[in-house]
Amino acid sequence: MNWNLERDLEDVFAQTTAIWPQLRGARIFLTGGTGFIGCWLLESARYANDKLDLDLHITILTRSASAFAAKAPHLAGYPAFTFVEGDVANFASPEGSFTHVIHAATDASADLNENDPRKMFDTVVSGTRRALDLAVEKAASRVLFLSSGAVYGLQPWDVTHVREDWTGAPDCTNPRNAYAEGKRAAEMLCAIYGKQFGLEIVNARIFALLGPYISLGIHFAAGNFIRDAMDGRPIVVKGNGMPCRSYLYASDLTVWLWHMLVRGDAGKSYNTGSDETISIRDLAERVATVIGNGEFTILGAEDKGWNHGRYVPDTGLAKAELGLERTVSLDEAIRRTASWNGWKPAR
Repeated sequence: MNWNLERDLEDVFAQTTAIWPQLRGARIFLTGGTGFIGCWLLESARYANDKLDLDLHITILTRSASAFAAKAPHLAGYPAFTFVEGDVANFASPEGSFTHVIHAATDASADLNENDPRKMFDTVVSGTRRALDLAVEKAASRVLFLSSGAVYGLQPWDVTHVREDWTGAPDCTNPRNAYAEGKRAAEMLCAIYGKQFGLEIVNARIFALLGPYISLGIHFAAGNFIRDAMDGRPIVVKGNGMPCRSYLYASDLTVWLWHMLVRGDAGKSYNTGSDETISIRDLAERVATVIGNGEFTILGAEDKGWNHGRYVPDTGLAKAELGLERTVSLDEAIRRTASWNGWKPAR
C-alpha cells in the first residue's frame, strides 16, 4: 500500500472540524462497520478522537471480529472501538446506551442479487428494521441510514442528474431489482419509525464510489478497470460503453456522511455522490490513460446489467443545505485507489 491514508484523513478532519464537538462523548452503534464505507467512518473517527480527545466510543456489529482484525488490526485494536458479532437481521442488543446509530450494513453483491434475491431483499429490509428497533430501544438521538441511488430505478437518458424529488422507481415485477426495492422499503421503514417513534433519521442515497478499502474484484466497473490496468492488461468493456456513471472519492463521502449524521434535516434523503458524468467507455479510456498503458477495447455486446442507462445524482440539496461538495477529481480518485492497492507510477 503506497497511498498514505493520513493525507486523506487530514482532509476529512479539516472539513469536519465543526462536527466533532457535537459528537463529544457520543456512543455510536455502527452496522456494516467492517466494510468499505465502515472502514472510512472508523478511520476518520479514530483520527478525530485522537486529535480532540472526544471520549467518542463506537460499537461495531460484525459477522467476524477475527476476520476484521486480520484485515485492519489498527482499527480492530483501537480502545474506543468495541466489536460485537451477530447477523444484522437478528443481532442481540448490546449492553449500554447509544446516542447515535449508523446503519451501513448491506451486501451489495451482484451475485446474491441475481441468485438469491429473496435473501438480498430480506437482508436489506430486516436489517434496517432491526437497526431502527435498537435505536428506539436505546433512545438514540440521531440515526443515519445508508441507502442507495438504486431507489430511483432506471434513470431516463433525458434526466441527466436525478434529484431527490424524482418519482421514478425500479420495476417491482423484476426480481433483479431486489436490492433497489429493498432500499426503497427500508427508506419507508425509516419514515415510519420517524413518525411513529420520533426517531430523527437521515437517509444518504449513495451512488458509485472509489477509494482505499474498496474491492477491485467484485462487479463494479471502475474497480475492475483499475485492477486490469494495474496488471498491465488492456481494459475490456464487454458492453457498448454507453451507460453513464459518476464516482465520489471515499474521503469526500466520509465528510458528507458525518455532516449528514449531525446536521442533516431529519426525515430527508440526500443524494450522496459525484455529479461529474462519465460514460463507461470514457471511464475505461480514463483509467487506461491515468494508470495503465492506454489500451482499452469496447466489445459492444448487449448490456445486461441492472442499469444500462444513467446513474448520476443531482447533489444540489446537499450543497444548498449542508455546504457539501466534491473536492477530489476523478483522475486523482483513480490514482489514489490504485496506489492504495500497490500501483506505482512510472518514472
